[in-house]
Amino acid sequence: MRIHQLGTGVPEVAVVAGIHGDEPCGPRAVERLLAADPDVDRPVKLVVANEEALDAGVRYLEEDLNRAFPGDADGDTHESRLAHHLMSELEGCTVLALHSTQSTAEPFAVCKTVDEIARAIVPHLPVDKLLESEGLAEGRLVRHPHTLEVECGLQGTEEAAENAHRLVRSFLSATGAFPRPGTDDAVADGGARDVEVFRLLDAVPKPPADEYEVFVENFAAVSVGERFASADGEVFTADEPFHPALMSAYGYADLFGYAAERAGTL
Repeated sequence: MRIHQLGTGVPEVAVVAGIHGDEPCGPRAVERLLAADPDVDRPVKLVVANEEALDAGVRYLEEDLNRAFPGDADGDTHESRLAHHLMSELEGCTVLALHSTQSTAEPFAVCKTVDEIARAIVPHLPVDKLLESEGLAEGRLVRHPHTLEVECGLQGTEEAAENAHRLVRSFLSATGAFPRPGTDDAVADGGARDVEVFRLLDAVPKPPADEYEVFVENFAAVSVGERFASADGEVFTADEPFHPALMSAYGYADLFGYAAERAGTL
């Protein structure tokens, strides 16, 4: 784990990148920010988490780090021990964790529940969707207090790296580390915007197969009877209306993704 700091004092704001070693957009955004060496109005902690997995170009070494929180200092896996140390580093911080996905090129935010942190920060990020993920699997960093995740775009793309940089700068503006929009030094895209909120409902499993397809767009409404995916030619249709979330052909080993419902607007 590599830790950097902008500014002096005890940071209460943190950015975490590289939780998954096959998602380079976050580490690239951190390196770009460090190279710029901007002045900050409050100290910021920048963390590149799973360096070993990044160096190997794999999602994780022994266990998915984003299923391992809060971790164990004496855990049996590299990621369990790393999760414990990362949680210690983030104590007392408002956190933005950077990810990328195979499901959509458009960035969106993820929170555990729509709390005061989400309401204060997400409308100032360059996203127009927020997924409330109370039902996601245990062990994710986003389930801990004062934490937001952002899916920056398609895994491995230049666009995801550029989006990650914009998201970090907007987050730092929203948390007071960078000047607010309207001042001479303000970063772009920091103005408040309307954000659609979706609430996660259920996982959408997929059977073992050699080839998968997904026919729907994430966050676009799917009607009863509409086909949404296939496995080796077997087509699956919706029994109930839903909005797809984190849905892709190969993003998860045993899931197409998740079903969500539209819950309102921030």
